[in-house]
Amino acid sequence: MRRAGLAAASGLRHDPAVSNDEETLAGNATTGVVRVGDTVRRPAGPWTDSVDALLEYLWSVGFTGAPRPLGRDEQGRQVLEYVSGQVGAEGGTYSLTELSSIGRMLARLHEALASFTPPSDAVWNRLIPPDREEMICHNDVAPWNLIRSGRGWVLIDWDATAPGSRLWDIAYAAQSMAGLHTQRPVAQSAARLRTLVDGYGLEPAAGPALAQMLGRRARAMYDLLREGARQQHQPWARIWTEDGPYWLATAEYLDMHQEAWIAALR
Repeated sequence: MRRAGLAAASGLRHDPAVSNDEETLAGNATTGVVRVGDTVRRPAGPWTDSVDALLEYLWSVGFTGAPRPLGRDEQGRQVLEYVSGQVGAEGGTYSLTELSSIGRMLARLHEALASFTPPSDAVWNRLIPPDREEMICHNDVAPWNLIRSGRGWVLIDWDATAPGSRLWDIAYAAQSMAGLHTQRPVAQSAARLRTLVDGYGLEPAAGPALAQMLGRRARAMYDLLREGARQQHQPWARIWTEDGPYWLATAEYLDMHQEAWIAALR
């Protein structure tokens, strides 16, 4: 979501209901995530073993922009390295220099993911159907899932990891990181989009396809929330009331100004 992603956002707040050894990590979509010392404990799902395999692979190939997986605890929860740092700015307030470096981080991630072979019995938490499936993607590359740490940018909350495409992942990251929304002038949005994409190193020939995908990807978020509300599935039904209008307005804004995005990406 625009305030907390498909998984859980990071950020400490004390919960007296949790033992003194645990601190609740606040999130808008996932509950039960806690910090224990220098680890994070998350409720495990059918997809958690597959996520752990992917995270272990990323570390094996030298990608440090993700938390290290540390197995399970006595309660069966996923255990991850706790990455200290500042959770990313919301609303597209990153500087142009930061946007460029985020683009480079995403390119390195995609390069690593392209050579990942999932386990034969892999299970994924498929929340939104992608345009196509060419590799495993994070699917929620957004400020609320990005930590500015001592070792650089680190992406957290990998529960929505599933097959997708490079452009599908870039489109969502560009909209959320660069802050492409109705409150920002089109020319400024176009410049910020170009900066992130240049940092990524996307080939110019793919620019028109990405420009056309921006609105489609935002509308997919809207559809997820709308369907969740229709079926009364939480947390989507709750988040629909908070963010549904935002995602619809954003999708319309991105579609309306496709020519500006195409021109910026030439």
